[in-house]
Amino acid sequence: MNTSLMNQKNQTCIDMCNQCACACEACCTECMSNTEMAGMMGRCMMMCRDCVSMCMMASMMMCRGSEFAKQMCEMCATVCDACAMECEKMGDKMTVCKECAEMCRKCAQECRNMMR
Repeated sequence: MNTSLMNQKNQTCIDMCNQCACACEACCTECMSNTEMAGMMGRCMMMCRDCVSMCMMASMMMCRGSEFAKQMCEMCATVCDACAMECEKMGDKMTVCKECAEMCRKCAQECRNMMR
């Protein structure tokens, strides 16, 4: 299968990974700027940073048709789930964390769908 066909097949997952990375960046930035709660949000920020990296790597590997894309998507789903759990802890205090958690859950599901 050529790369352009591979990209089309995985486009939904690529798009979701990119959207999730953006949501995690926004969440991390918001958490960093909230000086009152910054201490409580350290783990949330770290998980968001890991999730951004993982989502971007999964997206790039799918775009280039890497033979390891499915394994990367499996790892991405795991990291997205962990990030969602951490962001959900902050969701009552920060709307952006709740939105990030929802996007992470959607991305994790899409990554699992891509692995089939």
